[in-house]
Amino acid sequence: MATLTPASTLGPIRQTYATSETFPPVARSYTQVSQVVKELGLLRRAPVFYALVGSALALCLAGCVAGFVLLGQSWFQLLIAAALGIVLTQVAFLAHEAAHRQILSSGPANDRLARILAAGVVGISYSWWDSKHSRHHANPNRVGKDPDIEVDTISFLVEDAVQARGIRRFITRRQGWFFFPLLTLEGLNLHAHGIRHLLSRQPVKKRGLELALITTRLAVVIVPVFLLLPLGMAFAFLGVQLAVFGVYMGASFAPNHKGMPVIDANARLDFFTKQVRTSRNINGGWWATWMFGGLNHQVEHHLFPSMARPHLSRARAVVRDYCKGAGIPYTETSVWRSYAIVIDYLNRVGLAARDPFDCPMVAGYRRA
Repeated sequence: MATLTPASTLGPIRQTYATSETFPPVARSYTQVSQVVKELGLLRRAPVFYALVGSALALCLAGCVAGFVLLGQSWFQLLIAAALGIVLTQVAFLAHEAAHRQILSSGPANDRLARILAAGVVGISYSWWDSKHSRHHANPNRVGKDPDIEVDTISFLVEDAVQARGIRRFITRRQGWFFFPLLTLEGLNLHAHGIRHLLSRQPVKKRGLELALITTRLAVVIVPVFLLLPLGMAFAFLGVQLAVFGVYMGASFAPNHKGMPVIDANARLDFFTKQVRTSRNINGGWWATWMFGGLNHQVEHHLFPSMARPHLSRARAVVRDYCKGAGIPYTETSVWRSYAIVIDYLNRVGLAARDPFDCPMVAGYRRA
């Protein structure tokens, strides 16, 4: 199987940008692969699968509520908080699939389901996330067009790392090592971005509905926690839930593109090349598909965003074999190796924010 060398191993970090000369012309590839996928019936809906997943998650949420009530004022409530963080991440995966029209038969119905799950259950603005995620899918890892590589505490590009100042500069210098600890704050960050978006002056679709859903959701979660638990335990409960949710979300999305080639803003690439060369799959079989909500098949998800989760593994075989025959790099690695690549890549980007006089020996010459 052909593999793509991660961007983090391609020498100087400024050489990781891919241009139109880097990729071979394979404009017909998507048409050819799509034909095979359609003939195999891999674009059909999977209503039974999603009904089972939805029912299982509803039971898990009910179990969390029952456990919360039965445990009362006990520090074992933090286990319920952690479980709730995991379940809400799984609900977020389901909202993501509904947003991609994978679950129900019509676009409007999927939109309604995604909005209810995202805003009403998870507590994140669907309109904010959908706009951001749509831009990412259109131009993954493209400078100036993919919002997922824009600076947000973490710098994913050298240009952003160079401009880091103050506390952000301190973080950027070692951002690879700080990445997973910082994810404990990502849950809070996602909620804050969504609320800021809904309260902004820009046009927002279904603004009132989303504000009502998020407000109701916050009340349903926060009021019982502070009514039934001591103040310190209540804050600890919410902190653990948000931390687990943030780490799980970040750890699920980070391996997909971080450390893969970054595309120059002016590069002209065909759809197949752009999606395959910037995406990374995580191997592991059914458990990985469950743990990552299908995002472990990132290459196939980007090629066929509306493909239901159960069909992604079969599509993987089609895409991988085609890439092997056509000499197109297809990247797939283990989950732990992917995290190592992400950490290494972020640390290499962070080098740009480091003071060359940090070296003790050089600093000694400066003092002399």
